[in-house]
Parts: sequence; structure tokens; C-alpha cells
Amino acid sequence: MTGTLQDLDRNIRGCVLCEERFSQTSTAHKPRPIIWLNGRAPILIAGQAPGARVYKSGIPFDDPSGERLRDWMGVEREMFYDRTQVSILPMAFCFPGYDQKGSDLPPPAVCRKTWHLDILQHLSPRLTLLVGGYAHKYHLGAANGASVSATVQDWRSHAPHVFPLPHPSWRNTGWIKKNPWFEADLLPALRARVHEVLNEN
Repeated sequence: MTGTLQDLDRNIRGCVLCEERFSQTSTAHKPRPIIWLNGRAPILIAGQAPGARVYKSGIPFDDPSGERLRDWMGVEREMFYDRTQVSILPMAFCFPGYDQKGSDLPPPAVCRKTWHLDILQHLSPRLTLLVGGYAHKYHLGAANGASVSATVQDWRSHAPHVFPLPHPSWRNTGWIKKNPWFEADLLPALRARVHEVLNEN
């Protein structure tokens, strides 16, 4: 698939590849791809998939996870949603639904396989944040195989251009408490790099 980023944006917004899959979930929801891309944005956030709250609002990270991610980055909401500064490319563009335990289902692989390579050709970020294990595995290579904890702990191997992060879900509060180096070492370096990149733009 080829075309401009605008062409891709339009085609993704009309995508219904997962319509049958979503209809069989407990929410029986329809596809609603949520796009937030700009080829000139210096920061790329590579996430997982929209949650139910984001599905309703149509705005990525418009939830408590987004509040925590903005805190990690040291940016205000206005800057975070400035498309000239930040692009957001999740592993799947739609809310995938819930599993039997009430947790979000994994992002369907068909989304990544259909769209991501073409999208990435149009992006040239100076800083990429890899949010969660699915983004780690895709962007750091299929052979990575490391756990989220190990990948994030090895953040210095990827900085200053890439920062692997845990998912900012409040379910990971326990993980953050068990890994004090995350707030003590990684976050100050991340915030400094975010502000450096934004000031360069």
C-alpha cells in the first residue's frame, strides 16, 4: 500500500477490518480508528491500543493513563495534543474490547500488519517513546524477547532517541514502586530529552 500520509489517514479512518472481531466481544462495539499523526512531529509515542474511554472521546490517551504519561514526559495537555509536536501510533487504532477478566484484549495484529510499515515511512521523529510490551517487541525487533521490566531497565541502551516505557496504566503502580530506579533515573532523563527535542523544533 502506498500514498501520502493524508491518504493513509483517510483510509485508516474508514477501516473496518476488525468489525466482525469486535462484534463478538462483550461490548459488541464498532470499529473507530483513532488517528493522531503528523509527518513532521519530532516526538512519536508508540503505544498499545485505545481503551474504552478513548474509544468514546476519539482522543488518544484521554484517560488516567494519558495523565500519567504526560506527567512522565513533563508536558502539559496542550503540548501533548499539539500535532506539530507529537504523533501517536498505537499497535492498533481501535479499542479491542475486554477479555473475560475485564482487561483490554491484545491489539489485533492485523492492524499493525496492514498499516504500520507504510505509516513509518512518513515519520521521522527525533524521539520515540515505546509504551508497553507490544510496542517494545515491534519497534525493538521480534528477537527482543525480553520482559517489559528487562527492556525498560535497559533504557540507556536505546536513549537518547528511544525510551522504552511500561504502560502508564494505574495497574502498574505496584511495578513502579518495586522499581524505584524508574522514577529516580529514567524519568528525569526522559523529561530532559523531551524538552530538549521540543526546544529544537
